[in-house]
Amino acid sequence: MQVSEAIGNGRRWRVLVVDDEPTVREVVSRYLEREGYRVDSAADGDSARRLFAESPDLVVLDLTLPGMDGLAFLRDIRRTSAVPVILLTARTEEMDRVVGLELGADDYVVKPFSPRELVARVRSVLRRGRAVIDGPRLEFADLSIDARARTVTVRGKTVPFRAREFDLLHFLASSPHQVFSRAQLLNHVWESSAEFSDVSTVTVHVRRIRQKIENDPLEPRRIVTIRGVGYRFDP
Repeated sequence: MQVSEAIGNGRRWRVLVVDDEPTVREVVSRYLEREGYRVDSAADGDSARRLFAESPDLVVLDLTLPGMDGLAFLRDIRRTSAVPVILLTARTEEMDRVVGLELGADDYVVKPFSPRELVARVRSVLRRGRAVIDGPRLEFADLSIDARARTVTVRGKTVPFRAREFDLLHFLASSPHQVFSRAQLLNHVWESSAEFSDVSTVTVHVRRIRQKIENDPLEPRRIVTIRGVGYRFDP
């Protein structure tokens, strides 16, 4: 990766790494810095809060922290900020991963993990967050998706979407009536595979999108579940 890919708006992207394990902080920081990112690190919730006040561009957050757990810190972040968050979790923390995604995390990586895979996730989240998608505005009766402005209008009102939510909705809406499996959506939207992610990531993001665009999220008419297969967008 070229250092220029770690630069946005004329400055280096800043990543906050929060983990109570010194080895994890050291390794992750070293790999990110090697790729051109500016890195701050914290070992606990209090230190993370102080560093977060300096407005990082992305947070890598361990769920298990002394004093304040990662989910509590994520709740604090989402009260005031839409900054991308990638969770670090243990294999036994499946429910916490789902809760973290519901709270607004953008992605997660399971420990033990490949530092190169984590760097790839950071790169993907930041790139998609600032990406300009070519193509016309998608119009569907009471739903409008503006690719270049990355805005979604529902029944005449602009609704805030996080980067991954927007990318997933835009991808599905760009191919109406076509069914995509969760694995395919992971590959296209998260630029990942089931080897490194869990399909529940897609499930949670679909649920959040439905809460924003459907008249009744429990009986969705836009993003339809095809049992045993995946999801389809109906215009």
